[in-house]
Amino acid sequence: MMRLHWSSRSPFVRKVMVVAHEAGLADRIERVPTLVALTRPDLDLLPLNPLGKIPTLVLEDGSALYDSVVICEYLDGLGGTPRLFPAPGPARIEALRRHALGNGFMDFLLLWRGEMAREQPDRRILDGFAHKHAAVLAALEREAPALAAGPFGIGQIAIGCALSYVDFRWPQAGWRAAHPALAEWHAGFTRRPSVQATEHLDA
Repeated sequence: MMRLHWSSRSPFVRKVMVVAHEAGLADRIERVPTLVALTRPDLDLLPLNPLGKIPTLVLEDGSALYDSVVICEYLDGLGGTPRLFPAPGPARIEALRRHALGNGFMDFLLLWRGEMAREQPDRRILDGFAHKHAAVLAALEREAPALAAGPFGIGQIAIGCALSYVDFRWPQAGWRAAHPALAEWHAGFTRRPSVQATEHLDA
């Protein structure tokens, strides 16, 4: 068994688990609940991942992999076909670009939420995140037809998990009305068994 340092709240962990389910590997991964925070690093995790972040995957030989990008590609290599990471070439570059967009979206959503939770959040920072959020949604609305038409892969997983995290943390956001093509694509994403098996839980 591999062991995954895990939280049901993390969009990056969810991305890894969606890949694990898509690759048929979920039953080979023991989930280890791990709480990490800027003010409370998990001291047991640091010897495995000096960055103190989740997800961290501990392999059967005791070695550890991080971050989610590396873990996803490793799991994809263990699974069957079709692969979620295309072979080298234009299709792979496009998949990696979408993966980077989804990952970057998740990154600033977490930072945005952290800033909002401060006793005195900086309005300039909040406004900056709001502008980025609008720009990402506009870009994804334009890209939604291509997301639907292309083979399902790591780019779609990262983007879908980021949008699902918006729904989890900002259920009142109402992003679908102004982005109908993206909303339709995301509805299909949420119907995949791998996505339904990895729902966020605030626990």
